[in-house]
Amino acid sequence: MPRSTPRPRDAAAAPPETLAYIAAFARPADKPDAIAVLDVDDASASYGQVVGWTELPNVGDELHHFGWNACSSALCPYAPHPHTERRYLVVPGLRSSRIHIVDTKDDPRSPRIVKVLEAEELGKRAGYSRPHTIHCGPEGIYVSALGGYETEGPGGVALLDHTSFEVLGRWEVDRGDQYLAYDLWWHIAHDVAVTSEWGTPSMIEDGINPELLLGRQYGHRLHFWDLRKRRNIQTLDLGDQYQMPLELRPAHDPTKQYGFVGVVVSVEDLSASVWLWHREGNGEFAIQKVIDIPAEPADAADLPPALQPFGAVPPLVTDLDLSVDDRFLYVSAWGTGELLQYDVSDPFHPRQTGSVHLGGIVRRAAHPAAPDEPLAGGPQMVEISRDGRRVYVSNSLYGAWDDQFYPDGVGAWVAKLDAGADGLAPDERFFPHGDDFRGLRVHQVRLQGGDASSDSYCYP
Repeated sequence: MPRSTPRPRDAAAAPPETLAYIAAFARPADKPDAIAVLDVDDASASYGQVVGWTELPNVGDELHHFGWNACSSALCPYAPHPHTERRYLVVPGLRSSRIHIVDTKDDPRSPRIVKVLEAEELGKRAGYSRPHTIHCGPEGIYVSALGGYETEGPGGVALLDHTSFEVLGRWEVDRGDQYLAYDLWWHIAHDVAVTSEWGTPSMIEDGINPELLLGRQYGHRLHFWDLRKRRNIQTLDLGDQYQMPLELRPAHDPTKQYGFVGVVVSVEDLSASVWLWHREGNGEFAIQKVIDIPAEPADAADLPPALQPFGAVPPLVTDLDLSVDDRFLYVSAWGTGELLQYDVSDPFHPRQTGSVHLGGIVRRAAHPAAPDEPLAGGPQMVEISRDGRRVYVSNSLYGAWDDQFYPDGVGAWVAKLDAGADGLAPDERFFPHGDDFRGLRVHQVRLQGGDASSDSYCYP
């Protein structure tokens, strides 16, 4: 198995990935969800094809974000698991609250399910439901969850044992007034964790609720925590017009204390934005908007019912990813069907260096491998290879949101883009789509050996 590396520069110099694992889900819940395996070795005869398929044992899971059991944080000086292999995928079901443990070691193209944690285990031991994001840490596996157990909230973070995968319990000791949850990341060498906000299960499971959105009831804050004491130490409010700060992307360089968060929508003008948090000289964190992405005017007749009153397409920034060398930030504008590349060498002043259109609510931009096939969905989940040369995107956001913004069907596709300092371009040889995914929709991508969004480093 590929082993973790202690420093970002070691990760960037590691051999390229040869397989990618994709979360695939059945929106009608009429068949099991699956982990699809893609061949991403460009010298292989099956390059760009689905070469493995592992079905889950139940229906109705809606796979979403999943992660590795071990990563570079296992090599931190105080980590009790320095020999843990990056072997297991920890795969939660966002609707079922089950967590699946999938072993990739013996046959990486045919991973097998070795354990299933039922919803009651997460609920009774940690008090949470709707597991959303997985991050491997030095002392365990962190699971962010959107809901409480048999209650709407608060959402928060549970910890799993590295070896047995048992639920150890709730991570927070003192959450302060934090109630809404979404993502979790950290500045691991500084003992600081960061969490973001989306909404409780009832606020998100049927799509965006216009009353809640216009009432500014979705999340709009970031919370900073003492990672070791597990206490909320500071909260930053972006302003309630900036609804849903979701994915967190801290700098990989462990000497730095800054990071980026994407905001889905401003209720004032339907724009999306990217914000930079950073630590100031007084020890407090501050945050500022560094990227604005405006909505695009559109004929109401071309829009889904949810957007017709507005006469515009919101960019809907729903994911972003930072290259391992902290130089390039990739931002997915799922609504307008665009992946944007920014040079963030100066994180306070990002500079756009590239853009690719695929799909989009109105644009429906085709992939060059199938130029006559309009695409639904848009670049959504973004994953970057460790060397920064390859960017993978998938097109489904979340079942209910897909149906709301692409009511004629979102389809299923994954694209790979070649990236560099001079921009990015789709790889015409790599476009698995449609029936390749057996009627399922596709969401997050994880790369064999690691990727830009799954590792945190203790050594510069």
